Amino acid sequence: MTTERTSFVYVTFISAPPEKVFEALTSADITSRYWGHSNVSDWQPGSRWDHVRTETGVAELTGKVVEHMPPSRLVISWVNKSQETEPEAYSRVTFDVIPYDGMTKLIVTHDDLIKGSGMEQGVSKGWPIVLSSLKSYLETGTGLNVFAKPKAA
Repeated sequence: MTTERTSFVYVTFISAPPEKVFEALTSADITSRYWGHSNVSDWQPGSRWDHVRTETGVAELTGKVVEHMPPSRLVISWVNKSQETEPEAYSRVTFDVIPYDGMTKLIVTHDDLIKGSGMEQGVSKGWPIVLSSLKSYLETGTGLNVFAKPKAA
């Protein structure tokens, strides 16, 4: 039986050049400032990347670099560290960084997610705040609290 898969696409416009946006996706130092995690890799196709929680130093996600074309495109595989030996658990994230009339259009496509999985639920909640924090960081120098939770009414 084939596992049903799903995907999400997020589009954000950022008042920063594509080179800065791409650097913000691949620099461990910069990702730690707006994501609460450092994306650690040498970014060569086939290389491992780890998503390391800033406050604990523990890699929570991992994967491989599929495509690295600065400053326009990055494709990585994506899996919970605890599931890295399970090929079916992997999904894929594509970052398309496009110059757009003095700003940058960032398209993030997270596909090949197992429908109904914890990963699907996590990324559907995570990407909007992470991308908002990235935009805030690049435009103002300050990221958002990506671990914030809604206040009870």
